[in-house]
Amino acid sequence: MAALVLTAMIWGFAFVSQVSGMTSMKPFFFNATRFTLGTLSLLPILLVRHRRSSSGSGPDGREQTISAGQSATTSTRKSRKTVLVAMLCGIVLFLASTFQQYGILYGKSAGRAGFLTALYIVIVPLLAFVFLRRRIGVLTVVAVAIAIAGFYFLCITDGFGSMTLADGLLVVSALLFAVHILVIDELGAGIDPIILSFGQFLTTTVISWVCSLIGGDVDWAGASQAWVAVVYAGIGSVGIAYTLQVVGQQWVPPTRASLIMSLESFFSVIGGALLLGEVMTPRAYLGCALIFLGTLLAQTPAKLPRFLTRAKTGSGARDRG
Repeated sequence: MAALVLTAMIWGFAFVSQVSGMTSMKPFFFNATRFTLGTLSLLPILLVRHRRSSSGSGPDGREQTISAGQSATTSTRKSRKTVLVAMLCGIVLFLASTFQQYGILYGKSAGRAGFLTALYIVIVPLLAFVFLRRRIGVLTVVAVAIAIAGFYFLCITDGFGSMTLADGLLVVSALLFAVHILVIDELGAGIDPIILSFGQFLTTTVISWVCSLIGGDVDWAGASQAWVAVVYAGIGSVGIAYTLQVVGQQWVPPTRASLIMSLESFFSVIGGALLLGEVMTPRAYLGCALIFLGTLLAQTPAKLPRFLTRAKTGSGARDRG
């Protein structure tokens, strides 16, 4: 559990580095350097795993043999699927990260960006319901309503005209992050998660570099001024935090893990206050609290009270204690 809390803390404080990076870099170039470091940070993990798998042998000490033709066909299909899914995920991740970085550029608030980005948690079940026909419970509906109320208090201070461009970009980013999660959920089954992550980070890196070169955003002098932010956002939030997440989820159930990692938004406010001196209005803090509550409820499994469960299962059913 400590590994997941540390993951949430690293991700939350990454919003501070994203704000800091915008003082001397442009979004495309910042993301290009950030995801380059993140992609490279996964290479040692992939190399170690490759060496372990290539040294495997059968029980009798001889290397295992399989039908060559069938193995090659299956491997080719799996490789094609992995590449295509990784590229699709990378494109969506590029769009989500770009909108987020531009929202941070115009808003310059780590805490605000953290909580608006966290809306993806309540958007995921809504998109799944609309496009994938997945059922949602009453608790999810309540969570969405609370999160919307939080968004209102955080962003709508004097009618909807008071909503800033930065807020709109961050909401679009949250929507795209939700799409990213559903794409992985629908298409990522059977694909090694670390290989998938490496592939999508590589795709995001390539597109970000292309956009940086086309837009003339490459500025190594600016990068040298913000190198701490770039290194933290790249190696810290991608390489280290991802590894900690993988380790932590081996010991913590998925629902509890997602609840712990939703603390990311909380840590973004703490980081913004401690390192950037950010202060919000009481109304904005109330909005953050409601969004946080909504994200927690959205991840809480809906369970019937025990006496209702007994009534539904009938007199023949017994509790296992």
